[in-house]
Amino acid sequence: MSAPVEIANTGVKGLVTDWASDKDAFKNVSWGKTMMWIFLLSDTFIFSCFLVGYMSVRMTTAVPWPIPSEVFALTIGGQHIPLILIAIMTFVLITSSGTMAMAVNCGYRRQRKKAGILMLVTALLGFCFVGMQAFEWTKLIEEGVRPWGNPMGAVQFGASFFMITGFHGLHVSIGVVYLITVAVKVLRGDYEERGYEIVEITGLYWHFVDLVWVFIFAFFYLW
Repeated sequence: MSAPVEIANTGVKGLVTDWASDKDAFKNVSWGKTMMWIFLLSDTFIFSCFLVGYMSVRMTTAVPWPIPSEVFALTIGGQHIPLILIAIMTFVLITSSGTMAMAVNCGYRRQRKKAGILMLVTALLGFCFVGMQAFEWTKLIEEGVRPWGNPMGAVQFGASFFMITGFHGLHVSIGVVYLITVAVKVLRGDYEERGYEIVEITGLYWHFVDLVWVFIFAFFYLW
């Protein structure tokens, strides 16, 4: 008597079966890392739509667009310095990307104390970035810029600026909370048995946030 032949699932049922099995669908890739990549891919589409929409609005509006070097300038010691705050914000965020990379490296080496401290430093830098962005928003609001109006030029400037930078700022704020939460667990040794892949997953999110800022910086402040 011949052994029963196992019939492979096909169609929608087979697709569901494969995706329900970590081993079949992703081999040695963990679900946590896979889901983070899927989330970042979807977020990439959202930010891309925002930036493409911003370019379309800016290129088609008949009203002059505000000059970034004037709108985002600060007066320090009687000197009118263009984009100084934005330069500091960018430096802080890029530095935080470096500290996050160091934390991931320490995670690979299972140096949980160093990894946790570096993640907290990254969170502190992210908090500083959000604080400076809040100051920037306050300054523009005091100057009359609103999502529905702009005394410096095109009306669409306010809506585009607050929507895109606000959405990015929300991501940074969530990232700060995420970093602190994971860092505390790392320092407590909660991941000692499972490994420190969670540090790498957190790093993926934070590097994505930093990369998005590079594009926002180029489109809003340099163009």
